[in-house]
This record gives sequence, C-alpha cells and structure tokens, in this order.
Amino acid sequence: MFIPLYDVNHLKHIRAQYVTIGLIVANFLVWAFGSVVPDGAADLAALTLGFIPAVAFDHVVLPPALDILPGELTFLTYAFVHFDFWHLASNMVFLWVFGDNVEDALGHLRFLLFYLICAAAGALFHGLINPLSEAPLVGASGAVSGIVVAYLILHPRVRLWTLVFFRIPLPLPAFIPLLLWVAQQFVMLVLDL
Repeated sequence: MFIPLYDVNHLKHIRAQYVTIGLIVANFLVWAFGSVVPDGAADLAALTLGFIPAVAFDHVVLPPALDILPGELTFLTYAFVHFDFWHLASNMVFLWVFGDNVEDALGHLRFLLFYLICAAAGALFHGLINPLSEAPLVGASGAVSGIVVAYLILHPRVRLWTLVFFRIPLPLPAFIPLLLWVAQQFVMLVLDL
C-alpha cells in the first residue's frame, strides 16, 4: 500500500535518537546472526525466542532442548527475531521514520520502556486471539505498531513523504497513510481469525 520514506518533523528535545538506532541495530544483529548460522538454526531461534501462545498459556510444553528461556521473556524476545530480510526491513523502516519523533516526545528511557511494553502487548493480544496456536510469533510488528499509533496521536498533521503503490512519492499529512495503515492491520486481523 505505502512505504514511509521520511517526515518533515525535526527533533526538538533530544540531540539524537539513540534508542531508535540501538533497537534497529539490535534487530539487524539478531537477524544477521540468524542468517549466518547453519540451516535450521533460524527455525530453532523462532521456536526458542519466538512467542508461542500455547506454550505461554501452558497448553503445550516445549521439548527440554528448546526450553531455554523463561516463557515470560518470549513476550519480548520475539520482537527481535525476523523470518527474513524483507520482514526485518519493513519493520525497521517504520521504526526509523516514526521512532525518532516518539523518542523525542518521550525521552530515551521512557521510549525504550514504551517500545518494550508495546512488544509485550502485541504478543499478549496475539495470544489472547489464538491461545492454542503452536506457531511462533516473531517480528517487531507489535512494538512498531505502538510507535506508529503514538506518532499518529502526537503528530497527525506532519508532512510525511510516502511511496504509494511502491512507485509514487507523495507528501501527505501523516494521519492519512497512518489511519489507512491502522485500518489495514485490523482487516488483516479479521482475515486471520
């Protein structure tokens, strides 16, 4: 539908978006590590670090070899594991474009806490919708969704350059593409039910 390219919204309270950059680097490092390990290790990472609702809600028990983390940690670790480069890149583009201004509004530490809380809330919401699912949830989409909604609330009228239909660059008020994006997320949720 659209790809955010950049916004015309300069930082006002912080000099640099250290936490946003740190989260992007952490996500890329986890993906890079997973992409250089032998075949099957990426699937292993998804099973050990991903959020599995049936495991989190004690419907299923992981084999001992895969049960390396307390189940509560997977509410956060899943957000740093991605299936492939494009999955990672799409999440990180949204974090790059919108994260800096949310970090600017919240400050570094509160932004990091907000990001982690959004990740955990995304996992919980996913688990509550399908508590018996044994498929691992991976990716930063839950955390990034929280950042996008925060940006929408904080800066609805900021000029956002977007690539519409992957071809047409357009400057739009942020609320137009972001509300469409939120609606798309709900449609995808309903279709997955």
